[in-house]
Amino acid sequence: MRLLLNWLLSALGLLIVSQFMPGFHVRGFTAALIAALVIGLVNATLGLFLKIITLPLTILTLGIFWWVINALMLMFASALLRPDFVVTGFIPAFVGAIVLSLINMVLKALARDVEGR
Repeated sequence: MRLLLNWLLSALGLLIVSQFMPGFHVRGFTAALIAALVIGLVNATLGLFLKIITLPLTILTLGIFWWVINALMLMFASALLRPDFVVTGFIPAFVGAIVLSLINMVLKALARDVEGR
């Protein structure tokens, strides 16, 4: 049940980011659900591999390089899901990755509060 809730919240986060972030486009809730699934799978496989390989660089940059990897994962998912999910460049992907992670953090915290009551 928690996995389904996280998937829905990630899709909602993508929709929210697409409303406020220029260069970040999602065509409807169904596209957001598919994009959230693909982003999750890409991050769990390729993203994990890249984060392990670039760990020394991530330590040198005090964790900032992970945002670069997250941006690259968003761009890769965008390449797979065009035209329903489009990120038009590295800067929108980089800023979108930061905003998306902050929105997902807030949404999941709110869901935990509701679930805990």
